[in-house]
Amino acid sequence: MLKPEEMTAAQKKVADAILAGPRKSMGGPFNAWLRSPELADRLQAVGEQVRFKSSLPPRLSEFAILITAREWDADYEWFAHYPLALKAGLKPAVAAALAKGRRPPRMAADEAAVYDFMAELRRTRRVSDPTYARTQAILGDQGVVDLVALSGYYDLVSMTLNTAQVRPPEAGPLPLPQVSRKVGK
Repeated sequence: MLKPEEMTAAQKKVADAILAGPRKSMGGPFNAWLRSPELADRLQAVGEQVRFKSSLPPRLSEFAILITAREWDADYEWFAHYPLALKAGLKPAVAAALAKGRRPPRMAADEAAVYDFMAELRRTRRVSDPTYARTQAILGDQGVVDLVALSGYYDLVSMTLNTAQVRPPEAGPLPLPQVSRKVGK
């Protein structure tokens, strides 16, 4: 962790901008990204867009973030977004199944569309016409683009967290159980 007194002027400028925005914390990937201040500034702006200005309702955004966290075994990401997903209305049983690497049963239609879209995209690196059509009918064109952007951004976040070995702040067991099967496989 870079402390404020260790930061260059460019790093401090970006850190100040992050802290002045909706996040209010240098946790997660942000401290690691400061090693490349210009990139950090651009990434935090993308993150603000995909998380706080998305056309997706918070329940679906947070669900998509949890799907990505599970795919990457990103413990910090799960720790940070699990309570936000529940607060946004995701059912605990849906999150619990996802945490175990399973397709959650009894999802709402929009949750199933998001899960299936993301699982197929991750598994095949494409989305079939029927999966696309079902998701587009529920989310609209902007919603599909926002879902893909959110997924890609949180892939990057998860890779950063895992590379930087960012752990959840609480002691004890990791919030994600180890699974042998990933989302969509």
